[in-house]
Amino acid sequence: MTTTATITTRTVEYPADGLTMIGHLALPAGADRRPAVLLGPEGMGLSDVERRRADALAELGYVALAFDLHGGRYLSDPEEMLARCLPLLADPDRMRHIGHAALDEVRAEPRTDPDRIAAIGYGTGGAIALELGRGGVDLRAIGTVNATTTGRPGEAARIRCPVWAGVGSEDPIMPPSRRNAFTAEMQAAGVDWRLAIYGGALHAFHHPPVDHPVVPGVGYHPQHARRAWRDVVDLLAECLPVTEDPGA
Repeated sequence: MTTTATITTRTVEYPADGLTMIGHLALPAGADRRPAVLLGPEGMGLSDVERRRADALAELGYVALAFDLHGGRYLSDPEEMLARCLPLLADPDRMRHIGHAALDEVRAEPRTDPDRIAAIGYGTGGAIALELGRGGVDLRAIGTVNATTTGRPGEAARIRCPVWAGVGSEDPIMPPSRRNAFTAEMQAAGVDWRLAIYGGALHAFHHPPVDHPVVPGVGYHPQHARRAWRDVVDLLAECLPVTEDPGA
């Protein structure tokens, strides 16, 4: 456990997908209940990038759980990452299982207001956030970057909260055809949805450069990374304010 003047962090372990997941929980100062945010990583898995984002959310007043995908492993080999993530992305029930396990973990935290939870995710983590919504989980907001994925027919109608998605205009993994299918799914389901397209950005544009090989079409865009983070924070401020307005 690590405590600073403003936040406390600790590692949490919980079972999911036949593995022992190792997440990163960040708590704001104080002892009162707060809204909570699940934060899912790119397909490579949980790294210090997501841990720092969870810490930043805790500094804003949220309980934040950066959840795990691979049982404590970070898959730096692109082939190994794809071998695990592609079957996972093709299996909504597996994605929901991983998401529900993280959801149960954050709900069990005494600081969490269990009725005020959002899910934010990047890549595979974003697809999991969307599947929680399609599975009917009562979330206050869903935000995804690099995850304009579609679900099983008709299930998007179960989404009960606003959905924000961000994607790079030059992302070959989430090309216009996939973006269009995603927005058509959201529109047909009557979801309150928004799509932000960041001009000139590739896949994983939000993620700082890594010291290992990556799949083609990945590239960091510092300016859009900052913009996407501000958009995520704005989504939370709108849909999951730290202080609930009794007159709202």
